[in-house]
Amino acid sequence: MKSGFVGIIGRPNVGKSTLINSIIGRKVAITSNKPQTTRNIIQGIYNEDKVQIVFVDTPGIHKPINKLGKTLNKQAYYSIDDTDIILFLVDAYEGLGKGDIYILDKLKNIDKPVILVINKIDKITHEEILNRINDYKDLYDFAEIIPVSSITKNNVDDLVETLKKYLPDTIRYYGEDSITNKSIDFLMAEIVREKVFNYTEEEVPHSITCVTESVEIGKTSYNIRISIIVDRDSLKKIIIGKQGDMIKKIGIESRKDLEKLLNKNVYLELFVKTVKKWREKEKYLSEFGFNDFEN
Repeated sequence: MKSGFVGIIGRPNVGKSTLINSIIGRKVAITSNKPQTTRNIIQGIYNEDKVQIVFVDTPGIHKPINKLGKTLNKQAYYSIDDTDIILFLVDAYEGLGKGDIYILDKLKNIDKPVILVINKIDKITHEEILNRINDYKDLYDFAEIIPVSSITKNNVDDLVETLKKYLPDTIRYYGEDSITNKSIDFLMAEIVREKVFNYTEEEVPHSITCVTESVEIGKTSYNIRISIIVDRDSLKKIIIGKQGDMIKKIGIESRKDLEKLLNKNVYLELFVKTVKKWREKEKYLSEFGFNDFEN
């Protein structure tokens, strides 16, 4: 038996959540083309007969502008310290940026394997892939450099096979059927938050969070109530939309994914609540599930 914890770090929007979903083969982390979609440490659990790899998806490391941002960075730094292997994920299409240099500086004193994963190679040519490898290879003493595409799954299996060489433990931390450490309530709220991300403009998603208020389980269906929390009334109007068209669209698309997750019919009620400046207040960050970590 071989096992271990693998932290995935990188700038916002490099595809960390998509990579985990691709490896696990199930949706355990929401995805969006907007940065900073991930807000909590989410574990995706990969199982084989004699292998268990616990992937730790973290918020993108960025320059914070509020207390929530600082908390998200602390979560990412925590994963650096508390995992056995680090996957440093970069965007092949965007190329080397200041954010990558900043993260590499944070990694300079750690004593564990760091594997450079160059993601989104489906967007560039083979020659450009080689150029990206050259851009990064001398910046850090990487244990491995592996180009992948989370979308097409190109080289994803090779990445998993490579990780097996570095797994330090010999016990199974979770059950063989486990795919994530998160509760079903958390996953349900995240599905709704993903739809808000997908259907609203840039300023809206980062000002909201979602909380599962209640779940009633019947023989053939679930009755679920989820609140969408915003930090000002103007955003509440945007999410509800003209004659309720936006909240209806969010609800319809959320229900489809919830039924896939739960394998039952779902009756979903969505509510929009204003909690002013929730991203700045310790009370609400704790209440809405954002754990704080010390650097």
